[in-house]
Amino acid sequence: MNRQQVFSIKNERQFNDTALQIFRHQAENCIIYKEFIAGLNIEPDKITAVNQIPFLPIEFFKSHAIISSPDRVELTFTSSGTTGIITSSHFVTDVSWYAESFRSAFRLFYGDITSYTILALLPSYLEREGSSLIYMADDLIKQSNNPDSGFFLYNHDDLYHQLKKQQQAKKPTLLIGVTFALLDFIESYTLNFPELIVMETGGMKGRRKEMIREELHEQLCDGFGVEAIHSEYGMTELLSQAYSKGNGIFNCPPWMKIITRDTNDPMSTLDDNKAGGINVIDLANINSCSFIATQDLGKIYADHSFEVLGRFDSSDIRGCNLLIA
Repeated sequence: MNRQQVFSIKNERQFNDTALQIFRHQAENCIIYKEFIAGLNIEPDKITAVNQIPFLPIEFFKSHAIISSPDRVELTFTSSGTTGIITSSHFVTDVSWYAESFRSAFRLFYGDITSYTILALLPSYLEREGSSLIYMADDLIKQSNNPDSGFFLYNHDDLYHQLKKQQQAKKPTLLIGVTFALLDFIESYTLNFPELIVMETGGMKGRRKEMIREELHEQLCDGFGVEAIHSEYGMTELLSQAYSKGNGIFNCPPWMKIITRDTNDPMSTLDDNKAGGINVIDLANINSCSFIATQDLGKIYADHSFEVLGRFDSSDIRGCNLLIA
């Protein structure tokens, strides 16, 4: 399987064919996934359609090395979490898959990266190692080839002046920020910058109380003077992200797909417009596991867009997961 086959997918037939090829590879080469499938009494050779593929519970990334490749691990991405919570580890044997995934997705949803100034307000992520979000933001900043692009920690005054500079220069600007930091910023500074793209990545990190999405986005729209708040749906265990350009409605790149499962019967999938557990197919995850059952709740619509409705009560609240909606 080569990257071109994955990242050139254009229709459902190509997606399904590629997904089945990757499933057969991972069912044989990912030891944990292989054992999980065997435990379900499923024979991989009898899987002939995508909707028959079993999804590995995301919790396995907390206790096992989920790897489908014999190659040396290049990078280990780890999830964030409050003290006492066991974090996930994603062992990445070829980080170029991740780079191609997020670069291609950015181009698909937002166009040429060199047209933008990329500003990243990600203090909690910058203060630890192993963040896949920091890896992505750092690469996008470099790819923008713009001296004004960069990271901000708690230097809100510098960020404010940089945003004003971009507004005066009429330069397309993307501000990607962890939720609590964006709220902290607008408590001290307000803007009227309607051309600005504000992308929140979720996560209060225990710094603030959780908020419903509508309330959060209303506050951020007022603070930055924008009409809508963009969002990213991604997580440590994935190498692809879905994006929302407003109203909490997400779309996937062609090599990623969301399926909802019955919360009472994990092996049963749901029709459109019914709330259930979110299963993710991420074909960029070829060297770990592409078929993951998350602890998020969501709903899929007829046009394949989806909404994140919250999380299972028993799951940890952590990392790049979107807030209760």
